[in-house]
Amino acid sequence: MMLSETLLEQTLIHFPRVEEAKVKIAPIEKGGSDRKFYRIQFSGEHSVILVKYSREKAENIRYVEIAEFLTAQGVRVPKIYFHDPAETLIWIEDLGARDLWSYRDESWPVRRNFYLSALEEVAKIHRVSETDSAGIRRDLPAQFDAALYFWEQHYFFENCLGRHFGVAPEELQTLAKLPALSKIAARLAGFPRVLVHRDFQSQNIILRNGQAYLIDFQGMRPGLAEYDLASLLHDPYVRLAESERAELLEFYRETAGVADPTFGEKFRLCAMQRLMQALGAYAFLGLVKKSRSFLDHIPAALDSLGAVLGEIDGVEPLREALIHLRR
Repeated sequence: MMLSETLLEQTLIHFPRVEEAKVKIAPIEKGGSDRKFYRIQFSGEHSVILVKYSREKAENIRYVEIAEFLTAQGVRVPKIYFHDPAETLIWIEDLGARDLWSYRDESWPVRRNFYLSALEEVAKIHRVSETDSAGIRRDLPAQFDAALYFWEQHYFFENCLGRHFGVAPEELQTLAKLPALSKIAARLAGFPRVLVHRDFQSQNIILRNGQAYLIDFQGMRPGLAEYDLASLLHDPYVRLAESERAELLEFYRETAGVADPTFGEKFRLCAMQRLMQALGAYAFLGLVKKSRSFLDHIPAALDSLGAVLGEIDGVEPLREALIHLRR
């Protein structure tokens, strides 16, 4: 039996009042995820999203638990209708197809309110106390510690500079061992951690009725709020003007009540880390997983990383290497 027919049969078990003849199923292309997404259209305008996940990634199994936790914290996320762990299927609310990325060509006055709404939602995650998150933290992926920051750096050197650009191993080793990089990993790991979304970028923010809803939050873990901010405000998928970025940072600081004098430093260092991680992912997905469309985002991400490195001491050799690659 074809997969779509099987999925329809399983859907009808959970939605028995639906007329089978009027149900349609269509796959949804969703980034570099190992999960499969389907929009199931019932009669009229009612539809649901069906997620088929793999047990290979532990975070996929925790999606429902995290969704319910975030809902309890007042964060706008899709409703969970049914979860069939035996078949690794989840039926969730269909929030529509308009994500923040799809508004990238609109004027700033239009996009601004969407970004503000998204920042308000992620700030709710960052404000969850350690006491309120104690239960969920036990089952989350590895927290952002020095080892994870160092892994992101290595991921970048191996996949982006090495695999994609073909930088010689000797030069890679020299750049990867810059003392400033290990100091940055240790510096970031030394700050107190809050819950973070982990992949807070424009394609993981759905807009419905002008309000932001967060998706793809299964990688949530303890880290720095500034990492989420850097993920959105240095998003390679959407270019923001420096004035727009500054406005959004100030809004977040006011919304979250941030008075931390190290906020700017953490944001810069997290932007470096996030862009390294993204560049490593684009090269890996494009060259190893053969999803070559991800390679198209490398130039924009490389430009952003070069600009960020220009504000960080001790990484000048890496910035010079990136300038050479961009030429």
